[in-house]
Amino acid sequence: MGSRKEQAEPLNQPEAGAHDEEGGDKGLEKTMTLFNGVSIIVGCIIGSGIFISPTGIQAQAGSVGLSLIVWVLSGVFAAIGAYCYAELGTLIRKSGGDYAYIMEAFGPFWAFIRLWIESIVVRPCTATIVALTFALYMLKPVFPDCDPPPGSTELLAAILLILLTAINCWSVKLATKVQDFFFVAKVLALILIICTGLWHLLSGRPQYWDSFENIFENTAKDFKTASLAFYSGLFAYQGWNYLNFIVEELQNPKRNLPWAIAISCSLCTVIYTLTNIALYTSISPDEMLASPAVAVLFAEKNYGYFAICMPFFVACSTIGSANGVILTSSRLFYCGAREGQMPEVLTMVNKQTKTPIPAVLLTGLLSLFYLLLSNNIYSLINYIQVSYWLAIGGAIAALFYFRRTMPDAPRAVKVPLVFPIIFFIGCMALVFVPVIGAPKDTAIGLLIMLSGVPVYLLFIAWKGKPKFIASFTKSITLFTQKLFMVVDATKEE
Repeated sequence: MGSRKEQAEPLNQPEAGAHDEEGGDKGLEKTMTLFNGVSIIVGCIIGSGIFISPTGIQAQAGSVGLSLIVWVLSGVFAAIGAYCYAELGTLIRKSGGDYAYIMEAFGPFWAFIRLWIESIVVRPCTATIVALTFALYMLKPVFPDCDPPPGSTELLAAILLILLTAINCWSVKLATKVQDFFFVAKVLALILIICTGLWHLLSGRPQYWDSFENIFENTAKDFKTASLAFYSGLFAYQGWNYLNFIVEELQNPKRNLPWAIAISCSLCTVIYTLTNIALYTSISPDEMLASPAVAVLFAEKNYGYFAICMPFFVACSTIGSANGVILTSSRLFYCGAREGQMPEVLTMVNKQTKTPIPAVLLTGLLSLFYLLLSNNIYSLINYIQVSYWLAIGGAIAALFYFRRTMPDAPRAVKVPLVFPIIFFIGCMALVFVPVIGAPKDTAIGLLIMLSGVPVYLLFIAWKGKPKFIASFTKSITLFTQKLFMVVDATKEE
């Protein structure tokens, strides 16, 4: 496995970068097209958020008008961040997203802290939450008037996680086909809601316009309360930067990465805003506050016996989202191992399937582990929001660093500096607002992030480890290689 210096050299050598662009027989295969890229971003963004977040945003915003403004501004903010990441992704064509950018700009320690919190906590927890949402919606038609039997939700969620892990181990093409199919299914579900709402508005019946009379009535006056609505909106847009984690598998990333980001963010913002307008044609703000599953309520009011289709569509949405999280998260392990910050075996791929099987399996196993803690996962995700936005801010700081240290490097996308400045200020605001509003949760989140420090010191910084540790690690690596028929993707066969 190459050193960090060896990995970074191609960044300053266009010839080497061009070779990487063409691909080769080393590493992960370039199988993803522009459509695959769009489906991955949209598939990761549109998960359970759009079907759950409207209630949270309405509760914090207080009015329909401010709720719609929050949806639009959240999309614009995510698009600005994605625009900045397009420059980073086309300048440094290495998978790993902000982990790779922080590694190149600020060194291995800060990169590892980002890798630790993202790969060990954030991504597996996200996959688990999405899988649980899938299970709840799939069981709802079976148990419409009561709670599902104890353990049934967790069992169905576990089956989904195991199935998606197996698919991602078997084939990248199959995983992207799954992503493409459920991407289309979830977009069709939202288009159905949008068309229904548009039909209501065009009918001219007063009851469909009730929510839009006095549109800013009951708007939250407290800034802290209103800002929490923005948090809910940004949660629904999470996933805008996931394609950067697998940029090495994207065909012609110089062209396809910026286009995939532009298309996806624009599409999601338009769909989210129109979906919420449509929901308000049938659901009053008070009804929205009383229902955590607004899409199901909307279907019950408009589709009669066909309302059962909505839980199915939500399930499709969550399957695509969980698949996207597993697909991109395993690549994060892969990139960390390639940089020497994760066990070497996680950088290995199967030569037949071209998939990093050990990394995919670790992602799946961690997601299954968090099912045991499912009652506390939502709190855990809240705790790590501060570290999430710190890491995003760190990636934007890396953009400023590369502008200074690599001013003449070829950039397929060069963002006007006003955009990263605005986005960086926004990230810092998202870090400091919860410090004031929820200091306890913020402190716990920082402790979770700093738990990676002793791990770094013990397993990475400490070079004089006893020989038996290296021997044990090597035996585990050889066993895994034989079990899954994997080889080091960074070396010639």
